Amino acid sequence: MKKNSIISIDMGGTKVLACVVNSKEGIVAKLKRPTDPTDSAKDYVHQLAKIVKDLIDKNEISKKKIKTVCLGIPGSLNPVTGKIGLAPNLGLKNFNIKYNLEKELNFPVLIENDANLGALGIKNFGVGKKSKNLLAVFVGTGIGGGLIFDRQLYRGSDFVAGEIGHMLVKKNGPKCGCGKNGCFEALASRTAVVNKIISDIELGKASVLSRAVKSGDRIKSKLLLAAVTKNDKVTCKRIREACTTIGKMLASVTNLLNLDTIILAGGMVDALDFYMLPLIKKSFDEHVLADAGNNLKIVSSQLGDDAAIFGGIPLAEEFLGIKV
Repeated sequence: MKKNSIISIDMGGTKVLACVVNSKEGIVAKLKRPTDPTDSAKDYVHQLAKIVKDLIDKNEISKKKIKTVCLGIPGSLNPVTGKIGLAPNLGLKNFNIKYNLEKELNFPVLIENDANLGALGIKNFGVGKKSKNLLAVFVGTGIGGGLIFDRQLYRGSDFVAGEIGHMLVKKNGPKCGCGKNGCFEALASRTAVVNKIISDIELGKASVLSRAVKSGDRIKSKLLLAAVTKNDKVTCKRIREACTTIGKMLASVTNLLNLDTIILAGGMVDALDFYMLPLIKKSFDEHVLADAGNNLKIVSSQLGDDAAIFGGIPLAEEFLGIKV
């Protein structure tokens, strides 16, 4: 590694992905580990610190070349103070992760909502380079969103803008991880889709996923892909329903904001974009105002897990004036 770099960490609901990255060489090294959402906040910080140290040691990275550690967190937070308000899929609430992690590492720590980081990565290094006003939507364990207005990340008055996953879709609907009922992510995330598939199988409906459900295996996007490839009726029905909901929601947001681009990402979309995007676009076209959606493009990210990783680069420049 010749250039100064950052360590960018995507703290997903089921995994932690840590990478050494810079704008010239791209991702120099990476380390992925599963997360345990039952860990205490203190244990979680120890886990992050260990990942950073292992990433550096195993790849023989000079610590002098690492300028900061950037965390992409699935939840509400304050990037100035470093405090997490609520990250329901991680079990973290009212916790200053910046302060606590800096006590264990000799690097400055920056934090940002993971969807915001993903939007920054897509805008600066992906398919959003030419977009002026875009929304990036990440469909995985939950549903997150990041907004770019006039080519700048929009955080809102209290740094909570973009939380599309917690917009109300169905009154008295399924309970969401945030504690409310009927949220977008409680109806259309991978978690929501899988919960409905499990319920169908438990009611006796035949599915290629029956064995995995009975064994208690975690149904991830790859298993959903395998089921769709085999035209499994239960899986295809539940994914179609999710796509209809996603299309309606994106149409409503477009009517409000008149965006030029919507970028779909996240584990489920990355695995199933060939199947989901046509269904989402169909639902979108049926519900959007014609003048608002005429020139809008809906595309998949193509960056996969790396979107939030690359988003750490512009974040480091914004908060620390560091260019890597």
